[in-house]
Amino acid sequence: MPDSAHPAPADPTTDPPAARGSMPLAVYILGLAVFALGTSEFMLSGILPAIADDMDVTIPQAGLLISAFAIGMVVGAPLLAVATLRLPRRTTLIALISVFGLGQVAGALAPTYAVLFASRVVSALACAGFWAVGAAVAIAMVPVNQRARAMAVMIGGLSIANVLGVPAGAFLGDGLGWRAAFWAVGAASAVALVGVVTLIPRIPAPAQKPRLRGELSIYRDRQVWLSVAVTALAAGGVFCAFSYLSPLLTDVAGLDAGWVPTVLALFGIGALIGTTVGGRVADAHLFGVLLSGIAASTVFLVALSLLGSFAVAAVVLSFLLGFSAFYTAPALNARMFNVAGAAPTLAGATTTSAFNLGNTGGPWLGGTVIDAGLGYPATAWAGAAMTVTAIGATAVALRLHRGPAATKLVASSGAKDLNSPPQDAPSASVAPPR
Repeated sequence: MPDSAHPAPADPTTDPPAARGSMPLAVYILGLAVFALGTSEFMLSGILPAIADDMDVTIPQAGLLISAFAIGMVVGAPLLAVATLRLPRRTTLIALISVFGLGQVAGALAPTYAVLFASRVVSALACAGFWAVGAAVAIAMVPVNQRARAMAVMIGGLSIANVLGVPAGAFLGDGLGWRAAFWAVGAASAVALVGVVTLIPRIPAPAQKPRLRGELSIYRDRQVWLSVAVTALAAGGVFCAFSYLSPLLTDVAGLDAGWVPTVLALFGIGALIGTTVGGRVADAHLFGVLLSGIAASTVFLVALSLLGSFAVAAVVLSFLLGFSAFYTAPALNARMFNVAGAAPTLAGATTTSAFNLGNTGGPWLGGTVIDAGLGYPATAWAGAAMTVTAIGATAVALRLHRGPAATKLVASSGAKDLNSPPQDAPSASVAPPR
């Protein structure tokens, strides 16, 4: 059977392995592909000084390459979700990971800052589409009470990218030049392409073709917009400081540049642990994870701003920030799929856009603070202001969730919140690989 735009609902009584509690292999393959995507997205934090020197731009200008990628993700996720709404999911994933890999090659060969900037935007568009479609496929392959776990597997690829890919990129950039990091991600993208081609299963045809008007109706729900705000502010707060972690470590904490890959790896280890723990807990305590995780990020950012000149404190806080930021990530993703259950593809796209709206605003705000002469530690103060605002938005969402004006769109789609009993929710599956 040819793959199609959306997975069809399946009988939960005949739908192992997801119904039995184990993750389908295809979800892990998506996580593997996300490793390549995540390495490219975040590796610039370790090679910004090298890029700035080679391209003859300032570090804040080089930081705009991070924002360029994030802007591409913000714009690309919903646009590509709509454009590919009725296209085969598996074919779409193959095309997007291919374009992404070519974007890495273009970045490695870029002769000017403008070309490098453009390559980041193109790569981001492909990355955004892959995230949106991949997240919808992953969510469809598991029951509703395993959504956070499924997203944790995908986000786990991002965490491993921070543990291995980002430090490796910094190591390559320090030893062989920053272009070597782009070549390495291009090679990782080729490996991911092979995995997607050979192991992602075909998707059964839906009972009813998706309609754009029905998908767009989710944007009438204020809970969707609250989820966007919380996600963008929580992510932006952390990456306001993380984007400039390399110069903070060397210029403020006094560490040698050779320590930067190690500290980035510690951030990634914290992210991996946080993703694992958050994915396990969020299915039962979604708002608890959101509030506690974002509050922890706020505390760690304030501590980094005050203690960033002490090398040991900067290193430890980098690990803790990785943990708190990614501890909330599965819950942030799952929450969007709960409130926008009527439109799974656009839900994934909207979450991707929200995260990268934060990844755009955070580095921009950090660069503005640095240009104002306030120094690298001030980026953590600015980030803390964003996370405090995210806590307020989460509290509003929780109050609405508990109140009588609960989301009508979710009810009409049959979706349930992760804080509600999951046993009545349908599960979905895919056909075996062919």
